[in-house]
Amino acid sequence: STDVPTGQGFAKSLKMDCTTADGSLAAGDRLFIEQQVEGQNLQYLKKGTSSAESTTMSFWVKSNKTGTYICVLEDDNSRSISKSYTISSADTWEKKTITFAGDTSGALDNDNTSGFRVEFWLAAGSTYSSGTLATDWGSTTNANIAVGQVNLADSTSNEWYVTGIQLEAGTSASD
Repeated sequence: STDVPTGQGFAKSLKMDCTTADGSLAAGDRLFIEQQVEGQNLQYLKKGTSSAESTTMSFWVKSNKTGTYICVLEDDNSRSISKSYTISSADTWEKKTITFAGDTSGALDNDNTSGFRVEFWLAAGSTYSSGTLATDWGSTTNANIAVGQVNLADSTSNEWYVTGIQLEAGTSASD
């Protein structure tokens, strides 16, 4: 989409547009956008060592559906961490910054296979939302992945946009 936050230097955003409504998700239903990152590109995070680096993700997001959304990092060792963010104002670009603690377990393979996945959740059935949100690294438990996630798929009026995604080592986001 060409809908972007004003004055931030972005030309495009990714738009998710609900074209078929599902107001009552089945237990196993889920909707998310995923980016896989090769393990060889993540070695600087020192994951699986006592010197593991925190990771900060920043991005611009906009939706007509306000509420809680979930971002997840999941590694190739079946370990994950989930963090929530809130879209507070409908149809308004908002900058979000989320910091994920470093993980001292589960070193990443130094190769060109997926080291971990960055997931932006948009809907989650009870299989993925019936537990307690896993805000610390640990073995992935499906029920704890997307607790509190709004259902973006509940109306054909719903849209969600994202742009300017940055994932970097440390506890603060650069411009």
